[in-house]
Amino acid sequence: MSTTEEQAAEALQAAPPIILAPGPRTTDRIPPPPSDVWDLPHGTAWVYHGEGNSGLTRPVLMADGFSVGPSDLGFTWEQLEYGPYPLLSELRRRGRDVVLVGYHERSASILQNAETVMAAVIEAIDRRVGDHPLTVGGFSMGGLVTRYALAKMETVGIEHQTQLYYSYDSPHTGAWIPLSLQAFAHYTRKLDARFSDQINSPAAQELLSKHIASWQDKPVTSERRLEFLRALEEVGNWPRQPRLIALANGPDNGADNGVVPGIEAVVGKGLAVTGTELRTQPEGDDQLAAKLRVVTLPTRQIRTSELPDIDGAPGGTLPGFGILADALNGLPSWLGFKVDNPVREHCFVPAVSAVALREPTTRDDLYTPISDEEQEETPFHAVKFSSQSEMHTLVTEELSTWFLDQLP
Repeated sequence: MSTTEEQAAEALQAAPPIILAPGPRTTDRIPPPPSDVWDLPHGTAWVYHGEGNSGLTRPVLMADGFSVGPSDLGFTWEQLEYGPYPLLSELRRRGRDVVLVGYHERSASILQNAETVMAAVIEAIDRRVGDHPLTVGGFSMGGLVTRYALAKMETVGIEHQTQLYYSYDSPHTGAWIPLSLQAFAHYTRKLDARFSDQINSPAAQELLSKHIASWQDKPVTSERRLEFLRALEEVGNWPRQPRLIALANGPDNGADNGVVPGIEAVVGKGLAVTGTELRTQPEGDDQLAAKLRVVTLPTRQIRTSELPDIDGAPGGTLPGFGILADALNGLPSWLGFKVDNPVREHCFVPAVSAVALREPTTRDDLYTPISDEEQEETPFHAVKFSSQSEMHTLVTEELSTWFLDQLP
């Protein structure tokens, strides 16, 4: 017996939402209780004093990235501490105070969440013992939130006393979600709107270099992104007072991440999704990016033109195909949503975007090695690339030890 739309909708809506962001939790370890908690406009901060500090002495503010719903600062702690390198305990061992800044809604506009960061900076200055300058930045979207916040504070004449600004794999010239995934999210909207709502959220549109609002759309730069870029221009694009540094989870040598363009990444096997085929982004004109069939009979095709094979580009990766496949395979088997998943990951933040060097428009933009001379053309005073493409915002020893050496 085939699944009805009502049965499919009920099952999808009862399951956890499909969220294209790092997660979920991988450990049961509980973060230590914070030394202090700040209630901020549109957000919250958890404060952890450095070793030997009785109060806030040498603050390092770390802003959260994109997802859906309120920031889970316990998960943020896990990501920054319990991965390959224990960054938070190393910061505190060196006498730095960690201030984790989160938002009430991570998918809200970057401009709104920048108000949280501005308030956190003011709070840190007010509570600080002594006059050690601040370090302010963030991971992924957090690097853009803090970039705008500091630049706006300078523009309106509010002191931020920040000596170092950093961004950790932040998409300054745009992030990428495969069009096949965006199309699937919108195609299944009538069954469960949450996946589509995430792709169409203010922050997602501000971050993505190419966006579609419905499955039939042609990919464009969202008007919301253009508005965000105009807002950045109005505050000078970058903070001018601090030293600016960037870290990238991709290499500078132009080496691809191993994802082949135009091949099957998610393939429907169950009766409800037979005919569905999500592909890695192909290069060229009138290329097949996806076939969509969910519950009802027609199979729709998504074709694209003039897009580079960005899924394989050097940069921080996200298991977007894998996140969707795991969610569908986690549904009750009788619903018929089983899929195969030959490719789990795709490029999410191209290395050139993480250092604000090139727009990810053509294959040459993405894959041409970045020379030492070109690195000097970035807005940053210093940049650090990973040796190879790795998981977006992965906190590695290679990147973290360099970052620690940059702190004032």
